[in-house]
Amino acid sequence: MIVSETSHERLTRDFLNCDIDAGTFRHRDHVAVAYHLLQQFDFVEATAQYARCLSTIATGAGAHTKFNTTITFAFMALIAERIHCGNHEGFDAFVNANPDLLERDALSRFYSPERLNCELARRAFLLPDRATTQDAP
Repeated sequence: MIVSETSHERLTRDFLNCDIDAGTFRHRDHVAVAYHLLQQFDFVEATAQYARCLSTIATGAGAHTKFNTTITFAFMALIAERIHCGNHEGFDAFVNANPDLLERDALSRFYSPERLNCELARRAFLLPDRATTQDAP
């Protein structure tokens, strides 16, 4: 029996090969790749690979200033937490249960726009500057 590769698996493979058209790589695609990497690797390895490839893709597209270390690591941590706190059968079920992850401002309850978009946040991971009222799981 031949099992075909899903579109998300293919996207993740292309991402790891840095063979992505940055102009068509949407936020949902970012979340899908992060989800699949976190399914395959531990958090540290998945995040390192994700950050390395995303930075390479952005640089290759002439948009090296778009890569943001804080956004990358914070989104990876948020996605990893949601994966471990839920029981989802695949990416579609995961995003259906976590639709806020598809919002570009999903980190706004943790970070002010000024902190998240500052030059230092692009180069280094910054801790959140907003307290949340939601308790950790």
